Amino acid sequence: MNEQELKAIISLLDDPDMEIFNHVEQQLITFGPEVIPQLEASWESSFDPLSQTRIENIIHKIQFDQIKNDLQLWDLKNSEDLLDGLLIVNRYQYPNLDESNVFLTLADLKRNAWFQLMYDMSPVEKVKLLNNILFREYGLSGNTTNYHDPQNSFIHKVLESKRGNPISLSCIYSIIAQQLDIPIYGVNLPKHFITAYVEDLSQPPLFYINPFNRGQIMHENDIYSFLKQLDLPLSEEYTMPCTNKAIIKRVLRNLIMAYDNMGNPQKKEEIDILLKIIEE
Repeated sequence: MNEQELKAIISLLDDPDMEIFNHVEQQLITFGPEVIPQLEASWESSFDPLSQTRIENIIHKIQFDQIKNDLQLWDLKNSEDLLDGLLIVNRYQYPNLDESNVFLTLADLKRNAWFQLMYDMSPVEKVKLLNNILFREYGLSGNTTNYHDPQNSFIHKVLESKRGNPISLSCIYSIIAQQLDIPIYGVNLPKHFITAYVEDLSQPPLFYINPFNRGQIMHENDIYSFLKQLDLPLSEEYTMPCTNKAIIKRVLRNLIMAYDNMGNPQKKEEIDILLKIIEE
């Protein structure tokens, strides 16, 4: 379809006949992301509030369809890449973000740690180095003031504000560690996501790390005491590294809770749709 034909279709968006509008809307959604620039141009040149609202809704539907497709593909073929999964979630709220800034920030943090990393460092020394780079020098910390803010679940906002929730900070911590060949992985501890230093995945972790508390080192008895307080069993599900799919599921559940607390049922419903894609 050429530009003139597309403009002609878009011009029908202000038609009062709902049957015509619904047909035009569905046609534009079917075209996919390629029509978004033209829709945005039409929005900017329009002085009709109804037409502008309809354009905004169509753009959102197109972008949401793309996110669903991206997440489904990640689930099927690329779930070993945690960062890619986090960026797909990030696109839900920030579809036009220049993601290169996320890669650059993570690369800088990795490089700063790599310069000081020594071959003969013990596991605890490596963790102390990461803690110094991420929490002291860069300034990452737990967002205790707005713990349930949905922004805590979007990786670029966490890197930008340097404030996050337990799972977002743990993701950043483990991504950088693994890029440095330091075996730190996420652990799906109920109520409080953490990480673990695991040299052999068939064996229990050497110790645990709490990125929300500036990389505090914890041990098996600390985790067992925490689970006992919650009246939960000492299950490997809570004490061993979890999959990236489990991490993304938890990120999405956090967002569902955050939007529910904000009284935003539309976003809550859409995130629930994304969660179901992975759960299926």
